[in-house]
Amino acid sequence: MINITDTHAHLYMNEFDKDRNLVINKAISNGIKRFFIPSIDILDIPKILKLSNNYPNICFPMIGLHPNKVNLDYKITLDKLKKYLDLYSFISIGEIGLDLYSHNKLLISEQIKAFKIQLNLAQNYKLPIIIHCRNAFDIIFDIIKTYYPIKGIFHCFCGTLKQANKIIDLGMKLGIGGMITFKNNHIISFLNKISLEHIILETDSPYLAPTPFRGTRNEPIYLRIILKKLSKIYSISERRISNIINLNIDNIFSKILL
Repeated sequence: MINITDTHAHLYMNEFDKDRNLVINKAISNGIKRFFIPSIDILDIPKILKLSNNYPNICFPMIGLHPNKVNLDYKITLDKLKKYLDLYSFISIGEIGLDLYSHNKLLISEQIKAFKIQLNLAQNYKLPIIIHCRNAFDIIFDIIKTYYPIKGIFHCFCGTLKQANKIIDLGMKLGIGGMITFKNNHIISFLNKISLEHIILETDSPYLAPTPFRGTRNEPIYLRIILKKLSKIYSISERRISNIINLNIDNIFSKILL
């Protein structure tokens, strides 16, 4: 059986309230053995901790303030976040970053400041980062390169080959998910030019379900669809790809997952 990790699944969200245990156990029985759980808001943290307590060594908690949740009171929220960091063990700071799509442009300054504070937290607590980037690559890159060397994942990568190489040069991995199954998705045209040593797999459940489930709730079990597509793109067996990606995950999280 292939053992895979879904490195980005919001399993605490309301979309899973009716069948959360079924979703997790179904995925486990199909080879998805671990789930990394990123937060979006401070209100998510108790739910994430409960999930990790219910599924020890299966569900792993992350902590971060998503850029879409940054408001004028972000400093108060980040103070609360730091208190959680002092009390509990998390495997990553995430997801964090910048989102300059539409209305979010109104809080660019606050997003940048909140991002930098959380990068400093990651550095101080020696944790990798999970980056959310939307319409903000250049700004994010200019910020995180000052933290080099840095470990983490560029979540839901959908940029260019040039941008991918910049991320790789910083020592970070590319998060690849269901979008590679979408018709005419542009990263398919160059993905096989990127060594598998720089890639990890994720679903972003409940978002971004792969074809043929696009438009419905995403689930970790669909990671098998993403893996199959990746196998076709690289002309390498699913087992070989999963072995490489597991090594990539160990490279990022080895000191935390002991």
